Amino acid sequence: MKLDKITPEKTAVLVVDMQNDFISKEGSMFNRMGHAMVDKLAAFINACRDKGIMIVYIKTNMRKDGKDIGKFADFCQPLKDRKALMKDTIGGEIYSELPVLEEDIIIVKQKYSAFYGTNLDNVLSCNGIDTVVITGVNTEACCLSTARDAGFRNMDVAFISDLTGTIDFPDMGYGAMTDEEMHRATLINIAMTCADVMTSEEFIEKI
Repeated sequence: MKLDKITPEKTAVLVVDMQNDFISKEGSMFNRMGHAMVDKLAAFINACRDKGIMIVYIKTNMRKDGKDIGKFADFCQPLKDRKALMKDTIGGEIYSELPVLEEDIIIVKQKYSAFYGTNLDNVLSCNGIDTVVITGVNTEACCLSTARDAGFRNMDVAFISDLTGTIDFPDMGYGAMTDEEMHRATLINIAMTCADVMTSEEFIEKI
């Protein structure tokens, strides 16, 4: 997939899971790469908004009683312990240094993909959106899942390489990977299978 030109009124930037539990240094699931890109992402969001592109913030929020966590708990101890991404907690809110305006859309999800069990597809279709721009965390989980689901809905997908990030992966039997290694490997996968991978500067030039 190669996107030669971006049409603002048909495009939405998805800001995935840039929440305090991930982005704040005090967060229970701190993401170093996500924290490091906050200023650049904020500038990118403002630049896209100024061009007439819709901004959609995605956040993961779970019930404190755990009734909507399900199998997610098997892969995420902080969620299992109800110590991360809980509804109506500071940790579950969007990081305050990002520019959230009243006109922006906020979608709440409980799974990796921002499309699964949410009204994101309806919001995008109601506004004539055929292209989504993926930013946020984590590259190989929620960002990748959302990008794939967008493609399954016949949307064009721009995946922003310098405005997505992940964490270090421990050895689960197949070797460990640093955050940078996992990020790069996932970008290679994405570029081959579901999106046009580009930098934020390259995206702005296509508008």
